[in-house]
Amino acid sequence: MLPFATARQKMVDGQVRTNDVTDHRVLDAMLTVPRENFVPSDRQALAYLDQNLNVSEAGSAQRFLITPMLTGKLLQAAEIKPTDHVLVVGCATGYLAALAAKLAASVVATDPDPALEGRAKQLLAGIASVSVRVAPAVQGDPADGRFDVILLNGATEIAVDGLCRQLKEGGRLVGVSAKTKPARAIIFTRSHGEVGSRTLFDAAAPILPGLEQVPEFVF
Repeated sequence: MLPFATARQKMVDGQVRTNDVTDHRVLDAMLTVPRENFVPSDRQALAYLDQNLNVSEAGSAQRFLITPMLTGKLLQAAEIKPTDHVLVVGCATGYLAALAAKLAASVVATDPDPALEGRAKQLLAGIASVSVRVAPAVQGDPADGRFDVILLNGATEIAVDGLCRQLKEGGRLVGVSAKTKPARAIIFTRSHGEVGSRTLFDAAAPILPGLEQVPEFVF
């Protein structure tokens, strides 16, 4: 197995840069944050592969770190500024929150699973600008006010109007919409009190718990 630092460099050069991620701040963050730390020890050898990586414990509902390529492209699309206040929804073990903390002034990370929230809190404990909380994905974090950027660590099959209401003026919500086939990365932007959306690129990611489409009952 390659040393993790070498694998991290190969991930950035072979998966992220080659997919049009050119923002040096995003690239530097992905080169700096050790992805293997956010993966269970028995799966650390898979930490830098081009795949959605299951980080759940045995017997728990499967939860994932989304692919490095998609992670980089979403972070670049969000255009996070050093003064921004960021919300990461469905943070799992906290990798995306750790990356966002390299780019933003502060980060709130939420997850509906108390076990994962506890693990993320442990892994992110050394980063003063990050706070981790238990909350349903659809709820966001209304107690903390509004955000400059909201990142979905996965896909949604439903409208995210409630999350968009937590955006500040000029704020951006970035994630994957699986409401249509194929699924697509999308950005929502609040401007003059209204929220508009724009498709970015085709993408696929695991659906976040709480953002699934509820099957309709048919007679």
